[in-house]
Amino acid sequence: MSARKRISAEKRKEARKEVSLAILKNVPTSPRKMRYVVDLVRGMEVFKALGVLKFSNKDAALKVEKLLLSAISNWEQKNERKAETGELYIKTISVDGGSMLKRLRPAPQGRGHRIRKRSNHVTLVVDTLNSEKNN
Repeated sequence: MSARKRISAEKRKEARKEVSLAILKNVPTSPRKMRYVVDLVRGMEVFKALGVLKFSNKDAALKVEKLLLSAISNWEQKNERKAETGELYIKTISVDGGSMLKRLRPAPQGRGHRIRKRSNHVTLVVDTLNSEKNN
Protein backbone atom coordinates (compact mmCIF):
# COMPACT_ATOMS: atom_id res chain seq x y z
CA MET A 1 0.00 0.00 0.00
CA SER A 2 1.38 3.39 -0.96
CA ALA A 3 1.85 6.14 1.61
CA ARG A 4 -0.91 8.32 0.17
CA LYS A 5 -3.44 5.47 0.24
CA ARG A 6 -2.40 4.51 3.75
CA ILE A 7 -2.91 8.07 5.01
CA SER A 8 -6.36 8.35 3.43
CA ALA A 9 -7.30 4.91 4.77
CA GLU A 10 -6.28 5.95 8.29
CA LYS A 11 -8.35 9.14 7.98
CA ARG A 12 -11.41 7.11 6.96
CA LYS A 13 -10.81 4.73 9.83
CA GLU A 14 -10.58 7.59 12.36
CA ALA A 15 -13.77 9.19 11.01
CA ARG A 16 -15.58 5.87 11.32
CA LYS A 17 -14.59 5.53 14.99
CA GLU A 18 -16.61 8.64 15.88
CA VAL A 19 -19.74 7.43 14.08
CA SER A 20 -22.17 4.90 15.55
CA LEU A 21 -23.93 2.83 12.95
CA ALA A 22 -25.94 -0.34 12.52
CA ILE A 23 -26.33 -2.36 9.34
CA LEU A 24 -29.14 -4.77 8.53
CA LYS A 25 -28.47 -7.08 5.60
CA ASN A 26 -30.60 -9.40 3.48
CA VAL A 27 -34.03 -8.25 4.65
CA PRO A 28 -36.53 -10.25 2.57
CA THR A 29 -38.67 -7.30 1.46
CA SER A 30 -38.34 -5.16 -1.62
CA PRO A 31 -36.22 -2.01 -1.30
CA ARG A 32 -39.17 0.12 -2.37
CA LYS A 33 -41.33 -1.04 0.54
CA MET A 34 -38.46 -0.44 2.97
CA ARG A 35 -37.83 3.08 1.60
CA TYR A 36 -41.42 4.09 2.45
CA VAL A 37 -40.71 3.40 6.13
CA VAL A 38 -37.19 4.83 6.08
CA ASP A 39 -38.43 8.12 4.60
CA LEU A 40 -40.76 8.53 7.60
CA VAL A 41 -37.88 8.73 10.09
CA ARG A 42 -34.96 10.20 8.13
CA GLY A 43 -33.34 13.10 10.06
CA MET A 44 -35.63 12.66 13.07
CA GLU A 45 -34.70 12.64 16.75
CA VAL A 46 -34.13 9.03 17.81
CA PHE A 47 -36.81 8.58 20.46
CA LYS A 48 -39.42 10.36 18.35
CA ALA A 49 -38.53 8.04 15.45
CA LEU A 50 -39.01 5.02 17.72
CA GLY A 51 -42.53 6.23 18.49
CA VAL A 52 -43.32 6.70 14.80
CA LEU A 53 -42.02 3.22 13.96
CA LYS A 54 -43.85 1.60 16.87
CA PHE A 55 -47.25 2.79 15.64
CA SER A 56 -46.62 2.27 11.92
CA ASN A 57 -48.60 -0.63 10.49
CA LYS A 58 -45.95 -1.56 7.91
CA ASP A 59 -44.09 -4.85 8.39
CA ALA A 60 -40.78 -3.16 7.51
CA ALA A 61 -41.23 -0.76 10.46
CA LEU A 62 -40.55 -3.57 12.93
CA LYS A 63 -37.20 -4.32 11.32
CA VAL A 64 -36.18 -0.65 11.15
CA GLU A 65 -37.21 -0.19 14.79
CA LYS A 66 -34.99 -3.07 15.86
CA LEU A 67 -32.13 -1.65 13.77
CA LEU A 68 -32.56 1.78 15.38
CA LEU A 69 -32.44 0.24 18.87
CA SER A 70 -29.22 -1.51 17.86
CA ALA A 71 -27.70 1.77 16.62
CA ILE A 72 -28.63 3.49 19.90
CA SER A 73 -27.06 0.65 21.85
CA ASN A 74 -23.90 0.89 19.72
CA TRP A 75 -23.68 4.64 20.44
CA GLU A 76 -24.17 4.07 24.18
CA GLN A 77 -21.46 1.42 24.26
CA LYS A 78 -19.03 3.55 22.29
CA ASN A 79 -19.58 6.65 24.47
CA GLU A 80 -19.98 4.71 27.74
CA ARG A 81 -23.14 6.53 28.84
CA LYS A 82 -26.90 6.39 28.34
CA ALA A 83 -28.58 8.31 25.53
CA GLU A 84 -30.80 11.15 26.71
CA THR A 85 -33.97 12.46 25.07
CA GLY A 86 -33.22 15.04 22.39
CA GLU A 87 -29.52 14.20 22.22
CA LEU A 88 -29.35 11.72 19.33
CA TYR A 89 -30.76 11.96 15.84
CA ILE A 90 -30.67 9.82 12.70
CA LYS A 91 -27.87 11.32 10.64
CA THR A 92 -28.18 9.09 7.59
CA ILE A 93 -30.30 6.10 6.75
CA SER A 94 -30.14 4.39 3.38
CA VAL A 95 -31.67 1.37 1.69
CA ASP A 96 -29.76 -0.51 -0.98
CA GLY A 97 -30.94 -3.41 -3.07
CA GLY A 98 -29.69 -6.81 -1.99
CA SER A 99 -29.56 -10.14 -3.76
CA MET A 100 -32.51 -11.30 -5.80
CA LEU A 101 -33.97 -14.80 -5.89
CA LYS A 102 -35.25 -15.60 -9.37
CA ARG A 103 -38.12 -18.05 -9.61
CA LEU A 104 -40.46 -19.19 -12.39
CA ARG A 105 -44.23 -19.13 -12.11
CA PRO A 106 -46.26 -21.29 -14.48
CA ALA A 107 -48.11 -19.33 -17.16
CA PRO A 108 -50.64 -20.39 -19.83
CA GLN A 109 -49.62 -22.43 -22.88
CA GLY A 110 -46.55 -23.98 -21.29
CA ARG A 111 -44.69 -20.73 -20.68
CA GLY A 112 -43.12 -19.48 -17.48
CA HIS A 113 -43.05 -15.96 -16.07
CA ARG A 114 -40.09 -14.84 -13.99
CA ILE A 115 -40.72 -13.85 -10.37
CA ARG A 116 -38.04 -11.74 -8.67
CA LYS A 117 -37.96 -12.03 -4.90
CA ARG A 118 -36.06 -8.94 -3.82
CA SER A 119 -34.09 -8.26 -0.67
CA ASN A 120 -32.40 -5.14 0.71
CA HIS A 121 -29.68 -3.80 2.99
CA VAL A 122 -30.34 -0.93 5.43
CA THR A 123 -27.56 1.26 6.88
CA LEU A 124 -28.38 3.60 9.77
CA VAL A 125 -26.00 6.19 11.25
CA VAL A 126 -26.76 7.88 14.59
CA ASP A 127 -25.06 11.09 15.72
CA THR A 128 -25.44 13.67 18.49
CA LEU A 129 -26.99 17.07 17.87
CA ASN A 130 -24.10 18.75 19.75
CA SER A 131 -21.40 17.41 17.42
CA GLU A 132 -23.33 18.73 14.42
CA LYS A 133 -23.47 22.24 15.94
CA ASN A 134 -19.71 22.21 16.65
CA ASN A 135 -18.83 21.65 12.98
